[in-house]
Amino acid sequence: MKILILCTGNSCRSQMAEGFLKSFDPNLEVHSAGTMPSRQVHPKAIQVMNEIGIDISNGLPKQVDQFLEKPFNYVITVCDSAKETCPLFTGKVDHRLHIGFDDPAEATGTEEEILGIFRRVRDEIKRDFKEFYEQNIKTREQ
Repeated sequence: MKILILCTGNSCRSQMAEGFLKSFDPNLEVHSAGTMPSRQVHPKAIQVMNEIGIDISNGLPKQVDQFLEKPFNYVITVCDSAKETCPLFTGKVDHRLHIGFDDPAEATGTEEEILGIFRRVRDEIKRDFKEFYEQNIKTREQ
């Protein structure tokens, strides 16, 4: 099963979703990418994932173009802000889904308030991607 998760910067939401899917099933081939990839995975995304035992520190933001020639079973967009444009993937895809989340990289406030937003988004990603996995992948593998 091949899954591609897309957003704009590929520094927070898509990286966390990739980490969760890989933790649910290490046999999945999961990639994430963005239309305007950041230079690095957001340090707070790494921090809040480490808090729950998932290491995404080796992730690198990638340009979606490098995946256009590869077929995927699922391509999932995770952008949710009206200010953002979710990327369009033009490669071969069996199923296209949108599971949207706020962008924690845009959070403002104190350090603790910002971390709170990262944790909230992390927990929402875990919940929604667990549901996606249970309904679309696990049931097919049994």
